[in-house]
Amino acid sequence: MPVAPLPCTDVSSSKLDAAARDRLIVALDFPSAASALQVVDRLEGRVSWFKVGLELYLAAGPSIVDTLRNRGFQIFVDLKLHDIPNTVAGAVHSLAAHGASLLTVHASGGRPMLLAAVEAAAHNPDGPGILAVTVLTSMDSEQLAQTGVPGAIGPQVQRLAELAASAGVAGMVCSPLEVAQLRSTLGNEPLLVVPGIRPTGASADDQSRIATPSSAISDGASHLVVGRPIAQAPDPAAAAAAILHQIEESLSA
Repeated sequence: MPVAPLPCTDVSSSKLDAAARDRLIVALDFPSAASALQVVDRLEGRVSWFKVGLELYLAAGPSIVDTLRNRGFQIFVDLKLHDIPNTVAGAVHSLAAHGASLLTVHASGGRPMLLAAVEAAAHNPDGPGILAVTVLTSMDSEQLAQTGVPGAIGPQVQRLAELAASAGVAGMVCSPLEVAQLRSTLGNEPLLVVPGIRPTGASADDQSRIATPSSAISDGASHLVVGRPIAQAPDPAAAAAAILHQIEESLSA
């Protein structure tokens, strides 16, 4: 379940710091384990979560998940699985053995596939929470229409989120622009894991639907996924600290 925003009274700075760290996931989008671990070393003691995406997973294999888990981090494995139900279930079983805390599948894979992923995770004592990806944050309405889904992105995100919720997933991945609506319609229980986070003044890079850390948390995001603004910063630890400070301010408000 998402962590409820903390009240602004009678909350110590240490509790706020711990709550903020639980909300920030740093994306390790690197071509090798060595380059990823260099950033991990610089963020040691600063963050609690890392994301292993397709690029790093294909380069380093599941051993990178093992390495990070052994160092005490929570791991979000973002492979966006999308296949027939049996294949996805098998992949979830395989990944569960390596201790991933969260794992993504595409909501557009359909309800049988989502159910297969959820059931496979439930059969493992330490199985990952399944997150359903709605519409990629790199897409705008024109790109979505090219895939055969006309109209605004928001309604499509809503449809896929409701489909995923009916299959019992732990939460959804959406852009920050859809967080408030999903939190309003789905309630407080689902995790809403949000990429497309850019501090004020940062480059949007290849993201189309973005927001600041403060606004995403205020709208109800449970976790923020931040990659290049931290990992490619001259001082990753300072960049992470600045984002954590923004998260703390939103939580205390």
